Amino acid sequence: MKEPSKEISKGGRPPHRPSDMNRRIVELAASYAVPTIKIAELLGISQKTLFKHYRTELDRGAARLEAALVLRIYALAAGRGDIALRAATFILKARFGWSPYLPPPR
Repeated sequence: MKEPSKEISKGGRPPHRPSDMNRRIVELAASYAVPTIKIAELLGISQKTLFKHYRTELDRGAARLEAALVLRIYALAAGRGDIALRAATFILKARFGWSPYLPPPR
């Protein structure tokens, strides 16, 4: 009878080890709204592996993008004219649930 080998290979790729540089790349790409499938391709990993190892960086990048967009909309709303009115209306709808179709409060 043959004795099993002490080192049994599972096969497949070696486990992914995130580096500081990869973490910075993921956060930066997420902050520029690069789709996660493209970020995963850039690193040569699957989306599942990307989410497993870089969830914090993806969330932080998304938060940075959201903050930048909100600041831009607030700057537009502080201006004058039609664009300012549309930006202010958007903020009221998106942030505060405002609707011109709601009945007035009693």
